[in-house]
Amino acid sequence: MQSNLVVLKAGLLTLTIGLLVTACKKSNIGSNDQQQETSNDATVHTEAINSNISVNWNNYADGTWTTAEAAADFGNISGWNESRTWISGGTSRIKLLANALSGAGGVVANIDISDGTAYELDYDVRFHSQFDFSRGGKIGYGFLVGDGNTGGDPGWDGNGGSLRLMWYQTDAGRVFFQPYVYYKDQPGQYGNSFGKSYPSGGSLNKGQWYHVHMYIKSNTGSNTDGRVEIVIDGTTVLNQAIRWTTNDAKRLIRNLSFHTFRGGSQSYWQSSTDGYIYYDNLVVHKIS
Repeated sequence: MQSNLVVLKAGLLTLTIGLLVTACKKSNIGSNDQQQETSNDATVHTEAINSNISVNWNNYADGTWTTAEAAADFGNISGWNESRTWISGGTSRIKLLANALSGAGGVVANIDISDGTAYELDYDVRFHSQFDFSRGGKIGYGFLVGDGNTGGDPGWDGNGGSLRLMWYQTDAGRVFFQPYVYYKDQPGQYGNSFGKSYPSGGSLNKGQWYHVHMYIKSNTGSNTDGRVEIVIDGTTVLNQAIRWTTNDAKRLIRNLSFHTFRGGSQSYWQSSTDGYIYYDNLVVHKIS
């Protein structure tokens, strides 16, 4: 009888231990699943914030476009300069300083976006009615690939590139938009225009709104299977295959650029007066 009781107690003890172990395993599995689900939700939430931007400034009061407001509009941003950024009548306005070039006279800001292989953007832009075009400069929003080559640092090493727009005035006085692209196969030290311009004849008008659309797609490996596209007011300015990089580790689109300044580096790019460029209806969308 005593022997049977010992066996029964041992069996109950074994069963209890087994149930406890099983419960612990289930508890751990449930916890890990919950952590994974939470992590995935956080990732999706972050992707949604950093991948898509839509700003029109209609609800802003006129005044300085502060760093805090820019961060609320864009997320993580570098290179902001409150002394040259302004909200005016539901649009954003950038001030270009007289007798100054590049970042010393305008805004060279980069916005962290979710790494991707294809993006598109749209925005409206106009020059103030008294704007001095001088020789030209960089304008508007664009994209940086990999190391984001700009500033006379060509993309020949295959580690990065950039898609931007500029305005330019010829010696004859014709003013136009043109592509400004850094990439693996660029023919010269500075951004390539591919010989394209908008308008194809005549000049840009001061005080007129222009609508810009850009599309960018990364290439793979050393293949020329990327894409670059610029459309202005419904007219295709540039649309072709491109090889941005040859280093797959640097092939992704990583930043939205917001570069608005005069230059060039030579003094003839300068103006003797302050100038103003306006932006509205920015939409940035990650495709993949």
